[in-house]
Amino acid sequence: MSPPLLRTVLGQPSWSFESSHVSANLTQVGGHLAPVVFRLGEKTVSPYSVAPWAEETLGPGLPPLLHALRGDFFCAPFGGNGTPWRGERHPPHGETANANWSLDAFEKSDSRVTLHASLATTVRKGRVDKFLSLVAGQTAVYSRHVLSGMSGPMSLGHHAMLKFPEVPGSGAVSTSRFVRGQVLPMRFEQPENFGYSALKPGAMFRSLKKVALATGGVTDLSSYPARKGYDDLVMMTADATLPFAWSAVVLAAEGTVWFALRDPRVLRHTILWMSNSGRHYAPWNGRHSAVMGIEEVTGCFHLGLAESVKPNALSAAGLPTTVRLNPKKPTTVNYIMAVAAVPKGFDRVAEIRSVKSTAGGAAGVELVAESGKRATCALDVEFLRGES
Repeated sequence: MSPPLLRTVLGQPSWSFESSHVSANLTQVGGHLAPVVFRLGEKTVSPYSVAPWAEETLGPGLPPLLHALRGDFFCAPFGGNGTPWRGERHPPHGETANANWSLDAFEKSDSRVTLHASLATTVRKGRVDKFLSLVAGQTAVYSRHVLSGMSGPMSLGHHAMLKFPEVPGSGAVSTSRFVRGQVLPMRFEQPENFGYSALKPGAMFRSLKKVALATGGVTDLSSYPARKGYDDLVMMTADATLPFAWSAVVLAAEGTVWFALRDPRVLRHTILWMSNSGRHYAPWNGRHSAVMGIEEVTGCFHLGLAESVKPNALSAAGLPTTVRLNPKKPTTVNYIMAVAAVPKGFDRVAEIRSVKSTAGGAAGVELVAESGKRATCALDVEFLRGES
């Protein structure tokens, strides 16, 4: 099978690939996955955001990450990385989100399409292999990253970004059970830099529906878009005893749900970055709105490798903020993103569980709403535990 050729998609050289129910694009710069179009019957869904400046020429000095910014990308090390660690000076979200990937292989059969790209890292010498698979008849993307040849602690994770309708509260956000929830302990945005945040720094919470505001009172993070004119960031730590952890967004008016599954023993935390026109500096300029980053990570918030390695409140509580890499044993990070149709009255995901057979006869998951309504999606949950 001939590999896909690079073609420009929304300003970025990209590889395009598709299955019966999904068409996807991967940028060469940073390995950003978007646009991705899922087919649900006669309807198509394209849930991921693409930066509004995607086809503009940006000013000098901005990292490649911001030029390509879209969809989901893998971060190693995850975070801003403004502080070097033991001589390692990584770009924001690591070379994996900024450097040029190489296309190694492309496999296509009647049942599956797999794109294999790789990156030789230079700040911490090693290799990262990216495998993106689409399965015939399924509305899911299977993502596997394998880190090899590296040693020492690493913060890492996925950085999926969804574009919501510009209708307040049009999306219902939920996650699997978490044992700790906290607003970023410092101000996320600085007014003196023309950035604005609404949440109370460091506020702890037990439910997304009740989180403290900086000005007093509380707000509901489970309903989005909200708090127009502000960008905020919170992090929840999943219960590691769960068979898998999940995050989900229901768009009831559209009759769809997007969800992501992960192994919480590998990616322990979920960061929600709520970007709703709170950044008024370039290239954001107040126009990055109704976007939510749903970022599954092992790290100390979005701060970077140095902050994740050094003692912090999370590690003091026994919650991991780094993964230990071993050059003799590659580290594998598996992640599933999917969409499904939901019935009328399906309000917010309360539970996602494995089922042996979906309505179509294949194994997959059942999604249960707070309202009691149910939906199913065929996919292979066992992928999360695989190593090859």
